[in-house]
Amino acid sequence: MKGVVFNLLEQAVTDTYGDDAWIDLLEAAGVDGAYTSLGSYPDAEIVALVDAAAHHLDLRPADVLQWFGRAAMPMLADRYRPFFAGHVSARSFVLSVNDIIHPEVRKLYSGAGCPHFHFADDAEGRLVIGYQSPRRMCHLAHGFVEGAADHYGERVTIEHLACMQHGNPVCRLAVRWLP
Repeated sequence: MKGVVFNLLEQAVTDTYGDDAWIDLLEAAGVDGAYTSLGSYPDAEIVALVDAAAHHLDLRPADVLQWFGRAAMPMLADRYRPFFAGHVSARSFVLSVNDIIHPEVRKLYSGAGCPHFHFADDAEGRLVIGYQSPRRMCHLAHGFVEGAADHYGERVTIEHLACMQHGNPVCRLAVRWLP
């Protein structure tokens, strides 16, 4: 996992819960917390941080990942404005992930292991997002979509149709934009 993700998590935690909360989280997770944005760190460290936060907040790790994704989107929009330029909707932005955003992420952060997404519209008018990653963090993607909707002043509902956490080969999220 690239250090920038840890940096975003640190900022989300400190913005929401204060500086001491980040220190407490590092201690509870048993990690040192010295993350540089360009560094690469074991996935087990982000899992330990998410699990420690879930335990402390009495939430599921999936809920922590979803919160983090949503909380991180304004920071991403501020840090990486060109990725958001030219998009007038969350849908347009989300659909650009594979073709525009992830190639740029790989240029900026050598060795970044980005998930791959598949997109299709279903008969109910929802955008169905297929998510594939060995990290199996579809709930983070869920939060990112919610955060993108917030950024563009939209509202969405997201239903998990399938999940790698439950033995499915791919996660599938159905996104409905609300009026």
